[in-house]
Amino acid sequence: MKFSEIQSLSAIAELLECDYVGPPDFPVAGFNEIHVVTPGDIVFVDHPKYYDKALTSAATIVMINKKVDCPDGKALIISDDPFRDFNKLKERFRPFEPAEVLSAPSAHIGAGTIVQPGAFIGNQVTIGKNCVIHPNVVIYDHCVIGDRVTIHSGTVIGADAFYYKNRPQGYDQLKSSGRVVIENDVDLGALCTIDRGVSGDTIIGNGSKIDNQVHVGHDTVIGAKCLIAAQTGIAGCVVIEDQVTIWGQAGITSAITIGKGAVIYAQSGISKSLEGGKTYYGTPAEEFRKKYREMAAIRQIPELIEELKKNK
Repeated sequence: MKFSEIQSLSAIAELLECDYVGPPDFPVAGFNEIHVVTPGDIVFVDHPKYYDKALTSAATIVMINKKVDCPDGKALIISDDPFRDFNKLKERFRPFEPAEVLSAPSAHIGAGTIVQPGAFIGNQVTIGKNCVIHPNVVIYDHCVIGDRVTIHSGTVIGADAFYYKNRPQGYDQLKSSGRVVIENDVDLGALCTIDRGVSGDTIIGNGSKIDNQVHVGHDTVIGAKCLIAAQTGIAGCVVIEDQVTIWGQAGITSAITIGKGAVIYAQSGISKSLEGGKTYYGTPAEEFRKKYREMAAIRQIPELIEELKKNK
């Protein structure tokens, strides 16, 4: 997430009540998770396993829970709890705004767009031209909808990311400040849930079509002209490249990539990245010819056991 105006390192450190390393006027443009950081961003890290990754990332300000050498050209914020302080930034720069009406005055709705009765349009939402938003659709704050998009009843766009830290007193949520961006000519079926990015964007690309009851997790990027059938579940931070077809009830784990033109058969479980241009089936999913051979071999096991018994 980018700030509306550049902040100074000293001002951010004062807000968080933290020490810092670097010039007081070091520029801070925003805060983001490590997979979407750019120069000027704050990234947080609270585990030694990820110190090097954070310190060498594109982020130029690292919020860290240990005093370390500051890399050249960067700044540090020393926090005893970076997870907590990341949430403080969210609450300061993108606080929750209660709704007072079904369609917020700050929302921008393009010409020719139809919003059916009962739909909720949140603060700072942008909807393009010639869209149809059906009854009981919910579009949370700051989401962006392109032109000629159809969203069917009961779909929720922009709910919080499913992202928690396990603390002794219970689970602590990492607050979401990102957006959902739906590009042009997308159709979303009924009862879909598209979660916002933690600090970046969840994106559905041009011309993609999503069936009923599909879940898309935070920060996932779906490319152009994809087809995703009913009851598919996609975890956070997945990259689905262009022209991928996913049939019903498939489940996809987080932080993997599905290559362009891949086809995933129904009820498959995807636990690793898949090459494009191939067809996959099963749990864990494999190239479908290989999987079918395995299944055929398994069906022969009882017969083979009986044959072995006869030959004893």
